[in-house]
Amino acid sequence: MIGRLNHVAIAVPDLEAAIAQYRDTLGAEVGPPQEEPNHGVTVVFIALPNTKIELLYPLGQNSPITGFLEKNPAGGIHHMCYEVPDIIAARDQLQGAGARVLGNGAPKIGAHGKPVLFLHPKDFNGCLIELEQT
Repeated sequence: MIGRLNHVAIAVPDLEAAIAQYRDTLGAEVGPPQEEPNHGVTVVFIALPNTKIELLYPLGQNSPITGFLEKNPAGGIHHMCYEVPDIIAARDQLQGAGARVLGNGAPKIGAHGKPVLFLHPKDFNGCLIELEQT
C-alpha cells in the first residue's frame, strides 16, 4: 500500500537557525518558508536526492507543534510521510485493520497541495504517520 518516503518532518524551536544549519553547514537546497494556516505550521522543505526533510515551526497560538516543542524543547522528529496512490482506499484499508485516523477521517490539503491524512502514533510504534496521495 505505502509507496516512497515523501519526507521526514522535524519540529524546530528556531526556524531561521535550522534553515541556516541545513543550508550553510550541510550544504542542502532549502526552500522558502511556507505558512500553512490550516495546519497551524510554517514549513520549509529541504530537497535531498532521495526524499525531503520538512522543518516544522509553530504558526499561531493553537499550533500542534507548540505542544510537541514543550515536551521536546530542542525539537525532534515529528512524523514520517509516505506516499499512497489512493488516500481514500488507504484510509479504508487501514481503518479496517484497526488503525486510527486522526481528525474526522477526511483528508485535508497538505503543504504540497495534495490530500493528506495522519495516523495515530500509538498504532505505529510511537511514530506519527502522514499519508499523502500521489
